[in-house]
Amino acid sequence: MTPVALHACNPGPLTGAGNWTWLIPGRIPTLVDAGVGDPRHLDALEHALDGAALAQVLVTHGHSDHASGAGAIAGRTPGARFRKLPWPERDGRWPVRWEAIADGDAIDAGDTSVMVIHTPGHAPDHLCFWHAQTRTVFGGDLAIAGTTVYIPASGQGDLGAYLASLERTLALDPARILPAHGPVIDHPVSLLRTYIAHRGRRENQIVAALGDGEAGVDALVATIYPELGEHLAPRARETVLAHLHKLEREGRAGRHGNRWHMIGA
Repeated sequence: MTPVALHACNPGPLTGAGNWTWLIPGRIPTLVDAGVGDPRHLDALEHALDGAALAQVLVTHGHSDHASGAGAIAGRTPGARFRKLPWPERDGRWPVRWEAIADGDAIDAGDTSVMVIHTPGHAPDHLCFWHAQTRTVFGGDLAIAGTTVYIPASGQGDLGAYLASLERTLALDPARILPAHGPVIDHPVSLLRTYIAHRGRRENQIVAALGDGEAGVDALVATIYPELGEHLAPRARETVLAHLHKLEREGRAGRHGNRWHMIGA
């Protein structure tokens, strides 16, 4: 299996240099993630197909930079199937007929097959696709080299689920991750362990910041990220909130209105 990296041509504040989509050529030409419908991406896809007809698009999750290009791809390749784990609140935004796939499904792709791995946290419908023979993970937004992954607490992100997804992926002992952002991750085990350790340190900071009293989310952000740029403040707020929600579900933190405290503190 030799996937072809195709750039979605969508750089921006939330996407960095932009998304990668991955074409698995062969008997069943398969694209992992749909991009945003930029004509340059569609042209590159057509060129990479080299006369073959795209059979299917496997979407890692329903965020717009991964799914919104589905309609444009359908316009170019009307026979393609569009497949993802359902996210009912979002899937209707994209004008294609989605076919549901689920954790554990084996999907023929190219000249091989991949397994669907449900890896929620960044989004409730987030999937990875696992190619066991080469120990390759098509990772979507599970991991990004050089930075951490955003958990949007107000957008159904779930830090506890994300940490479990990291552990599940670690158990596969992957040799590489083909991500939707950034370079190929050639040492994924090390990176995923670093992510878990980082989240543990951030949690400890939040527990320490709450101390013996109560605090609002904005006060916690100011304490934990004292030199944060204004443009990053919303993401930092969501990160802190994701940690607080995890602590609350574990019975370790509670809230009075908009102020949080540690249970027993």
